[in-house]
Amino acid sequence: MPGPRAVAGRLRASAGRGLAKVSGQALGPYQSAVIRIGFSGTWLFFLLREIPNRAELYGPDGPWSFGLAERLIASNRAFTVLMWSDSTLWFEIVYAVSVLASAALMLGWRTRGTSVVFMVGVLSLQNRSVFMGDGGDNVIHLMAIYLVLTRCAQVWSLDARRARRRGSATAGAGGPVLWGVLGAAFAYGAATGRFGYGWLAAFATLWVATALWWMVDRYEAEGEGRATLDVLANLLHNAGMLVIMAEVCLIYATAGWYKIQGSRWQDGTALYYPLGLDYFTPWPGLSALVAGSGTLVMLLSYGTVAVQVAFPFTLFNRRIKNVLLAVMMLEHAGIAVLLGLPFFSLAMIAADAVFLPTGFLVWFGARVGGLRPGGGVSSPVPTAGSASVPVGGAGLLPAPAEGESAAVPTPDPEPSPSGR
Repeated sequence: MPGPRAVAGRLRASAGRGLAKVSGQALGPYQSAVIRIGFSGTWLFFLLREIPNRAELYGPDGPWSFGLAERLIASNRAFTVLMWSDSTLWFEIVYAVSVLASAALMLGWRTRGTSVVFMVGVLSLQNRSVFMGDGGDNVIHLMAIYLVLTRCAQVWSLDARRARRRGSATAGAGGPVLWGVLGAAFAYGAATGRFGYGWLAAFATLWVATALWWMVDRYEAEGEGRATLDVLANLLHNAGMLVIMAEVCLIYATAGWYKIQGSRWQDGTALYYPLGLDYFTPWPGLSALVAGSGTLVMLLSYGTVAVQVAFPFTLFNRRIKNVLLAVMMLEHAGIAVLLGLPFFSLAMIAADAVFLPTGFLVWFGARVGGLRPGGGVSSPVPTAGSASVPVGGAGLLPAPAEGESAAVPTPDPEPSPSGR
């Protein structure tokens, strides 16, 4: 039986390996890419669909007037640049920039900057009119903040392609120009007192850190400064991914346990009632067909509660977790069709994607890209001073140039319960 010193030595060794892993690489590159594409795409499609109604939803023609929004924001300290002016021109500019930022983030173009603009657009529009949304807006609201912390363009992005072609994702004039414009907007907001102290500190930190990253990447790519920034960025990314996973589990756990307390969920009739409301019946014939079967309504009602309550407890069993994950995604697809809530369903499916297995995502990406699974995904061009670190258990690859490396060539044969 090993003595106390041997046990302590093993614990220290395990802790050292764990710290080296979370600081030496940005985990879950495929999962973070799917989250980036999913949430930015969902918000983009929503903004495009609501272009004819934008002024009524978030602009000067809405029932929630500028004065009411001003009073609410004065009490809850929410952030929105739409409170900088009540002019129609300013609203149109913010809406257009939100659309462009969503498209750029979905494509993975200059994600360090576009993720910040995406977050500003989401918070500005949603906090301007807090009563607009169907539940999916709350998820997008939170994920827009978390995405800023992640290195979500390691794969499936224009940044990753630039890193392969030019040796660094910071190459080109696009980044400095983008951050120059953002710096000017930030300076204006700071000078005119538009920011609260918390947001002022947050945006100042983001701007200074990104400027420092660009300078170090350009002038000291082989130095210790670059290695230190990589470690800090990896830790921040991995912490952000952990928060996203915890958030998804919390959403399902609270939803499931609150349902259990409802009498309609207890007797299995909860689904019957929304199927009789005009707002939730885009296909009246289909809704009537489902509502006409008491057995089907009971099974769907009980099944929803069971899956939501059980999911957080299945994360450490890969097979059961994957089965429940597929069931939940199908459930949200059914909600989109049956209840007419497509953007809520897309937001939840995008959130669920953080738990998708790495092997499946590699296979899916290869199929979409016209490549055979595991055999045609390229790695980035190594940059000067890049270190070799283990990625995804697939061997040694160059460390990312800007947290945006290319895909891992072969998937981990036994993905972890979190899908990494």
